[in-house]
Amino acid sequence: MENKLKGLLERIKSGEKLPKKNQLLILLLTGILLLVIVVPLPEETGEDASAPAAASAEAETDARDYEGYLEDRTAEALRQVEGVGEVEVMITLSSTGQKVVEKDQQNSSQTTEETDSSGGTRTTEDSSSDRTSVYEQGSDGTQTPYVTKKLSPEVEGVVVIADGGDNAVVAQNITEAVQALFGVEAHKIKIMKRADT
Repeated sequence: MENKLKGLLERIKSGEKLPKKNQLLILLLTGILLLVIVVPLPEETGEDASAPAAASAEAETDARDYEGYLEDRTAEALRQVEGVGEVEVMITLSSTGQKVVEKDQQNSSQTTEETDSSGGTRTTEDSSSDRTSVYEQGSDGTQTPYVTKKLSPEVEGVVVIADGGDNAVVAQNITEAVQALFGVEAHKIKIMKRADT
């Protein structure tokens, strides 16, 4: 194949007229070459490009795990209450939580004393404050913000489905328990009777 291409190129240089089949082959090869040159290659995306997406996915997974933990613990506690019976709890969170990053604060002040032409003096003081994030360096050389504490996500709403959900006293006890546990307003708590299966 390589010898044929060299032969075709020699024939083109010499000005010899080529048959149609060979002309089409050369046009096709030229088109492919141009296509390869023009089409950009996808850039390699290192860990830096995927880091925000991975962090977001991790935060969402943590929030779901936290929701499940709260639901299980709440259902376990409510099962112990008289009249509640079998219970299922669903909790929604308002966010995925928050991380508080350590900040360095640098204060600086500068005092300037000026004397005017009549002999009076004036003192001016300029002060400024600058806050920068503190980073910790990993063994592989990457820097990540130093997190001093993690704040758990806030509970947005609670649905409780219980055998005793149709009893007003039981529903009131469940509502008060959920309010005490999560600080959620009563209108964001829904108590329902569990269907007979």
